[in-house]
Amino acid sequence: MSAATRPKRVLGPDDVRRATTRMAHEVLERNRGVDGVVLIGLERGGVWLARALGDEIARIERPVPVGSIDATMFRDDIGLRPVVPSARSELPVPLDGATVVLVDDVLFTGRTVRAGLDAIGEYGRPRAVQLAVMVDRGHRQLPIRPDFVGKNLPTALDEDVHVTADGVTIESGS
Repeated sequence: MSAATRPKRVLGPDDVRRATTRMAHEVLERNRGVDGVVLIGLERGGVWLARALGDEIARIERPVPVGSIDATMFRDDIGLRPVVPSARSELPVPLDGATVVLVDDVLFTGRTVRAGLDAIGEYGRPRAVQLAVMVDRGHRQLPIRPDFVGKNLPTALDEDVHVTADGVTIESGS
């Protein structure tokens, strides 16, 4: 692997943990606690982050319901590429009247979040939907803005951003 294609680490595990803790505090502050709040991770990248946020919120205040949603069938590019549902949606509580914090690892064009919003609408009518992402890399194609961000990370269009609990890396495209 040449230096040009080697992933560049921009956040380490401690950075991700600190960002998660900060975001958990921001969720609690914005919502004045956890009453009526449910965290929903977007399959696949947002699920681990929703669980991590849920663990941190439980440590700070008290447990909050955490679930996941597969928005694959709500994507607007179904006719452009093969699409296969990746997982089952698991919603721990009814969404009607709840404040849903939709969680994803990376916000890029906004199309996955839009699909997630459509998927949530199939399960109920939340009072509000807020968006939490670990990395906001810009390049939006839709008017979507996160409420809670771990790191704003300007990137080139041909770069790939990978986010895990172990860190954030950027890999240059071809």
